[in-house]
This record gives sequence, structure tokens and C-alpha cells, in this order.
Amino acid sequence: MRALALGALTLVAAGCGPARHAETIPGADAGRGKDVIEHVGCGGCHTIPGIRMANARVGPPLEDFDRRRTIAGKLPNTPRALARWVRDPQRIDPGNDMPDLGLSRSESRDVAAYLLERT
Repeated sequence: MRALALGALTLVAAGCGPARHAETIPGADAGRGKDVIEHVGCGGCHTIPGIRMANARVGPPLEDFDRRRTIAGKLPNTPRALARWVRDPQRIDPGNDMPDLGLSRSESRDVAAYLLERT
């Protein structure tokens, strides 16, 4: 029992513990988010569950995104922060490898909804 508790504590300390989100983004649509992800080619850099041909390994894999504690090690993993990140990653962390994809505010909310609900 002690080993099990110690293992769980290690996962939480490493930022890998459950981070399920009760918060949602009003008006966001995960289905539209999937379409945006496919259209702008996120799979050219990331492995993304449920997205055709999204099995690249340039950027980090995006499965179980809703369980992560942070986004790019910079932001708390919340739906609103994720929408901000995918909309303007260079403003949040200048010089990082994530390109500006030219997403609208609505598209970025939809992408965040897909990543947090479907991966």
C-alpha cells in the first residue's frame, strides 16, 4: 500500500496526475476543432488521436492532453489558456517551435475543445 501511495505521489509531483477539466469554453465545438486541426496540418508536427495522418514526432504527442498540468511548460492547462496558446504561441513564448497558424479566436477555442475532450 505504501508503494502504491508513493507511486501516485511521484506522478502528481511530476505533473502527470489527473487534471480533468470541468471548465469549458462557451460556444466551442470539438467537431469543428477536429476540422481546423486537419485543415491547418497540426499532424505535420504532432501525433494527435482521431486525426488522419497525424503521426509526426516533431512536436510532442497530443494524446491525453486533458491530463497534463501545463501547456508548453508555460501555462496552466485550462481550456482558455490552451486556446490562447494555439492562437498565438509566439506571443506567449517567443522563439518556441510552435508556429503562428493564423487561427481566429473561434478556431482556437474549437481546437482547444477537441484536444481536451477527444484526445
